[in-house]
Formats: sequence, C-alpha cells, structure tokens
Amino acid sequence: MATPHQTASRTDRPAGTRLLVQLTDCHIRADGGFTYDGIDTRESLQEVMALMQARHGLPDAVALTGDLSDDGSQAAYAWLRRCLTTLAVPAYCIPGNHDDAEMLRAVLPGDNVHVTDWAELGGWQLVLLSSAVAGREGGSLGRGGQDTLSGLLRFAGHAPTLVLLHHPPVPVGSPWLDTMCLDDAEAFFEVIDRHPNVRAVVFGHIHQIYDETREHARLLGTPSTCAQFTPKTERHVKDLQTAGYRWFLLRADGDWETGIERLP
Repeated sequence: MATPHQTASRTDRPAGTRLLVQLTDCHIRADGGFTYDGIDTRESLQEVMALMQARHGLPDAVALTGDLSDDGSQAAYAWLRRCLTTLAVPAYCIPGNHDDAEMLRAVLPGDNVHVTDWAELGGWQLVLLSSAVAGREGGSLGRGGQDTLSGLLRFAGHAPTLVLLHHPPVPVGSPWLDTMCLDDAEAFFEVIDRHPNVRAVVFGHIHQIYDETREHARLLGTPSTCAQFTPKTERHVKDLQTAGYRWFLLRADGDWETGIERLP
C-alpha cells in the first residue's frame, strides 16, 4: 500500500490512473457553530479538504457517502454545495440517515456537484446507492435499490467497480452501531457475489476505519470528517483519533490502492 507521499497529485500521477477521495459523515448544520462531540463540523470539513489538497493536490473526483448534513436543512446543503464547488472536480453525493434526502437532491446538484447512482472514472465504474430510510437510523436498499444495483452491475460488464453506500452491510463489532446496519444485506450480497468485478464495497456511518474482505470484494469503512467513534464498544464512545478521509488510486488495468489520511 502506498504511503501518503507516494500518492501523487493529478499532475504527476502515472498516465491512466485516477484519484478518488471519499468524504463521509460531515454532519453540517444550518448554524455555523454546531459541534459534534466537541468538533466544529464545518471547520473540520474545511481542514480535511485542505489536508487532501496538501497531500494529493486536487483529486479527479470526490464521493460523499452520507450524513452530509446533521439537520437536513436547506442552509446546510447550500453551504456544503459552496464548499464543494470550490474544488472544481466532480463531487458525487448520496444521503445518510441524518440527511433529508429530498432536500439534498433539491439543493446540492449543480456545477460540479452531482446526486446520481452511477459515475465513470478512468474506466472504473462507481455505483452510488441510497440506503437512507426516512425516520430510521438503520438502512435499507429496498427492492428498488436492489434492482438498481443489479442493473448497474450488469451495465458495468467486466469493468472494475466500486459500490458506495452509507450504511455498513456487515456488523462492525460495536453492538450499538450494529443495530443500524443495512437491513437487507443478504439480498445486497446476493447481487455483489455474482459480480467479481466489484473490487470494494465502500461505506460511511461508523465514523471509524473498517477493512475486511468478503469473497472478491473488500469492505471498507472510513473515518468521519468530524468526530470519531471508538471501535468495539457497547455504546457510543468518542475516539480521540482525528478526522480524515479515504483515498483510492485507481489504475486502468483494474489494479488499485487505498489508504486513510487524518488531520495532525
């Protein structure tokens, strides 16, 4: 796996490679002074984005995997849209359980910011699924989401693919979080297992690193851009680790690397 300093910026990465960055669980509110477990969420997101550019330059795209807002407000999404617009690279957004999915879809899209279930990046396919269910902390794709996943993976053919969603499709070892996983994970994996071109299933929600392998696909959880949760706990315990993001270096031949960067 590459070290941070081996992951080159767009100007000096090898030809045919693309850098994707995952940002997740930003928890932005309408009021600018909101803190989550003592972390100013707006300030922390801006610091994480500055770290991203300092380490990598601009990525080729960013994927935001839910809980983008904490209150589902128009003002929160408008602020986030302005923040993402400054990057001037494609930003693909999906909702989480804290989001108002309708408000997200109404306010965020425009310029370089997209709410979509599919994107292409250097020959790689990105499948972006909404697992958010209004009024529930846990997630579900439902029959419609399962059909979308199946159809998009058929469309991808043999192209290397990342599947992104908010809720983890597996228990992560913290009982309080494991009550909020993807309810229809069995049906989800029935589809994933039929498509060996799926390199990874990438999710947020858990505010911590997760990295396991199931069949041909890695299962990857990512730190929040604000506060972190201590792994393997019975209840919510704040972790003292800092905010961060996950990067993916995607090669045209289907090879890839991933890693985590955190604020100092």
